[in-house]
Amino acid sequence: QVQLVESGGGLVQAGGSLRLSCAASGRTFSSLHMAWFRQAPGKEREFVARISKSGGSTYYADSVKGRFTISRDNAKNMVYLQMNSLKPEDTAVYYCAAGSVGYSSAIGTWDYWGQGTQVTVSS
Repeated sequence: QVQLVESGGGLVQAGGSLRLSCAASGRTFSSLHMAWFRQAPGKEREFVARISKSGGSTYYADSVKGRFTISRDNAKNMVYLQMNSLKPEDTAVYYCAAGSVGYSSAIGTWDYWGQGTQVTVSS
């Protein structure tokens, strides 16, 4: 089993920045691909960004490309999401996800999920 705990969410004005963190435990972190998803009120959960086990490969949703950066520190068992130039439409609960095999944007390929952290962007 893998436990994931997100932190760093909050309220920020449009144009501002936030850095989300996700602490992982329960399994060798470097054996896991990691990702961030988000879910806005009344909408389905959607892919935001993913990073490979080594950190050598990343991929972003078009809606956040150029504004968000995913990174990981395998020595600290941490994954991060740096969010810049935030927009009101980025408001959502952000979830950290982990998987050992699948590495795609599809929700079903991810095995473990955190509880989420709320990000609210005011206009």
